[in-house]
Amino acid sequence: MIDRESAFQLLESQKPEPHLLHHAMQTEAVMTELARHFGEDETLWSITGLLHDLDFPNTKETPEEHGKQSVELLKGKLPEIALNAILAHNSEYTGHDPTTKLDLALRCAETVTGLIATNALVRPNGMEGMKPKSLKKKMKDKAFAASVSRDRIKECEKLDLDLGQFFQLAIESITPIADSVGLAKRT
Repeated sequence: MIDRESAFQLLESQKPEPHLLHHAMQTEAVMTELARHFGEDETLWSITGLLHDLDFPNTKETPEEHGKQSVELLKGKLPEIALNAILAHNSEYTGHDPTTKLDLALRCAETVTGLIATNALVRPNGMEGMKPKSLKKKMKDKAFAASVSRDRIKECEKLDLDLGQFFQLAIESITPIADSVGLAKRT
């Protein structure tokens, strides 16, 4: 399996916009924490999170290809379970339904980053002091981070995590990297 340094270099080689690189790093952080929570392989889960949108710079105009091109680029670098999760994270277009814990975790983890990042960007303190309660409130406001699928975030419940637990886990995983992903307190 590809190591983290090589995975990051591969990601950078696709020339993602800075916000996509930040999204990948945030997803990696949430997936690492989910793996810890569930006693799963942290390296596998984190690298799957980091590389889940590897092809996005090339497929943003063709959503039906998103995930499929990543799988082609990652064959031999990630195990089949990770490749399946990458396809399942875009199941609405790939037709590859999520069936494993890794599939479901990737779908809700990569989606929650949009809600968290948007929330951090409108808060003077960024990630600092963010609480699950504020994210729950933002979930109800359909105009806030309108492109973020609330239903996908709620897939955490299929993992036996309630929304509050999932938000707390996600906040705790992203806060330490806030500086490197543009979500730190503004000075």
